[in-house]
Amino acid sequence: MTLTSIFKPAASMLAAALIAIATAPTPVMAQSTTTAEPYIPTIWIDPDGCEHWVMDDGAEGYMDARKTRDGRPVCHRNVCGIVPTDQLFSTDRSQITTSGRQYLQNFFRTAKARKFIITGHTDSRASDEYNMRLSKRRAQAVAKVAQSVGAPVLAVNWYGERMPRATNKTAAGMAENRRVEIICVK
Repeated sequence: MTLTSIFKPAASMLAAALIAIATAPTPVMAQSTTTAEPYIPTIWIDPDGCEHWVMDDGAEGYMDARKTRDGRPVCHRNVCGIVPTDQLFSTDRSQITTSGRQYLQNFFRTAKARKFIITGHTDSRASDEYNMRLSKRRAQAVAKVAQSVGAPVLAVNWYGERMPRATNKTAAGMAENRRVEIICVK
């Protein structure tokens, strides 16, 4: 078997394909008689402060949430309260202490916001899975206090150890990371 006997059939098929493409009729493109307005990209901020990319020509539009490289939405939010979770919860618990409940009730009654977004966070001492569950239970507990005094809760989010405010290598840093953030939506 020679190289010519191997490549000759392939070369013939390639030549036939090129001839077929070259001699095929050119498709006719439909010409639009209407003139559409140009798409103008913009950034729209929704009521809870998050950004969206918007493309709109006046007839139909497209909007998509703008996100960071790690997949979180880009939001401009007014964090009106950061409560160290150690003030609200015993270690490894999600039941709010009596003094913590009173503090939160007073906060939600006096805060000037239309709605609240509550986010729970932890330090990195336990597994990611465990910290996600703990931050969820704590955020939900704070949301229940808000709802008990009639404060409207827009969303309850939990991030576990994934969004630290400080280093987890020191006791002071870990204490800052164990927190519940209350975001006021104006």
